[in-house]
Amino acid sequence: MSEKKQITRAAGVLGVATMISRIMGMVRDMVVSRLFGAGLATDAFFAAFQIPNMLRRFFAEGALTSAFVPTFSEWYTQKGEKEARDLANVCFTLLTIVMAGVTILGILFSPAIVSFMFPGFKAQPAKLELTVFLNRLMFPYIFFISLVALCMGILNTVRHFFTPAISTVFLNISMILCAWLLHDHVQVPITALAAGVLIGGVLQLLLQLPTLWQKGFSIRPRFDFRHPAVRKIALLMGPSVFGVGVYYLNITVGNILASLLPQGSVSYLYYAQRLFEFPQGIFTVSVAQAVLPSLSRQAAAGELDQFKESVGFGLRLTLFVTIPATAGLMACSTPIFSLIFMGGEFDYAKAVNSAQALFYYSFGLSLVALVRVLVPAFYALKDTRTPVAIAFVAFILNVVFSLILMGPLKHGGLALASSLSALGNMGLLAVFLRRKIGPFGGRGIFVTGFKAFLASIPMAVAVWWAMGFVDWSAGGNKLVKAGVLLGAVGAGAGIFMLLAMLLRCHEAREVVAQVRRRIKR
Repeated sequence: MSEKKQITRAAGVLGVATMISRIMGMVRDMVVSRLFGAGLATDAFFAAFQIPNMLRRFFAEGALTSAFVPTFSEWYTQKGEKEARDLANVCFTLLTIVMAGVTILGILFSPAIVSFMFPGFKAQPAKLELTVFLNRLMFPYIFFISLVALCMGILNTVRHFFTPAISTVFLNISMILCAWLLHDHVQVPITALAAGVLIGGVLQLLLQLPTLWQKGFSIRPRFDFRHPAVRKIALLMGPSVFGVGVYYLNITVGNILASLLPQGSVSYLYYAQRLFEFPQGIFTVSVAQAVLPSLSRQAAAGELDQFKESVGFGLRLTLFVTIPATAGLMACSTPIFSLIFMGGEFDYAKAVNSAQALFYYSFGLSLVALVRVLVPAFYALKDTRTPVAIAFVAFILNVVFSLILMGPLKHGGLALASSLSALGNMGLLAVFLRRKIGPFGGRGIFVTGFKAFLASIPMAVAVWWAMGFVDWSAGGNKLVKAGVLLGAVGAGAGIFMLLAMLLRCHEAREVVAQVRRRIKR
């Protein structure tokens, strides 16, 4: 099977698994919004969860994955499966020790961490105290999810993508059940949700181990911490923390500044981020995770032409799926919140405020997606300095834009600042990667993006027109709202694919061919 087909197939598998997970995540957020709304308790929970979740994105799914996968792929390709098993055991043992220490320190210093990250909470001692308590309860989540990320890197290297992608379903199920069943039985109802996070982290790790054993990686303690590959991973991880995690760092800055805005702003940004991450998780992360093992193998083998082809294909495929998703989110932002979240403690005003943040986040969907493909390309080439320098520039841009825009646009300005920062990050990465490896199909990438943009315009107009058939500010009528929204989205997707085929978009043909092969099987 060609590398393009392998990337497309892997992205498809990841997309399906992630879609299931995201749907469950949507159900989870519906339960949270109905039971807890958007106020002091939810602000405290989302702020508390932000801290271990930020570490997960920076260190586990960000730096660890970007440093481990290229090194492990090189070891697996050049040294053989036995040496790869030994490396996996060493890394698992070392990571267990390190993350146990991080977890203990996080629990001990939780008051200082929360006060630093959310200074606006100091004005409300009850909110600050609740946030510290919830953060201490959930901090061990980073221990379990870091080990999950390591397992994911091993399984992705051996071309198994489904289990790691589907594992977050168990986190969502745990949070749903705990929130639903326990919120009336604990002194502070929001505590039930925090307990669900911790239980979910344990379940995610337990799900990975049988698949690892099936693939020949029976994890066991190994204390050879002087292993040469361990040092290489550690050296790559340091810069990767900032290089891969700048987008999530920008979100964190946004939440810090949101704590200074009117109550509910942290919750509005959280709900918007969750919906923003729905297409991002299905399409963006799927393509990025699918292309990274290919880039790592090609870089290790010195196959520069094939490497550039994989980068170009990954970027084209990313634009093809994210540009229509961007248009769809913009057209449906308020209807989505009205359908999914409105009710109980979550009224229409809160739906509109959350939709405003989602609208501005949507500008950055394709940009963030391109960054997620470009940064691993540098790390596959063992270049950690360039992405870090560019990420620092993007971070400064985000801070400046946030301070400028949070006054007139409130929480919406913080979301827009994140998108503008992603634009600067993506542009600089593309320029410097071209300088490093030469042209990687820039004309083809532009053509794909332009065709996807042209096909998205009629789609967005049709979807926006269809949204007018329902009064989204009124409560109830969930079945009618769902029918209109799902019908509009389905029709919009059909319009987009038809126009993309008429415009002779190669990626549309590749997706259709992949679907046909699946059906025949």
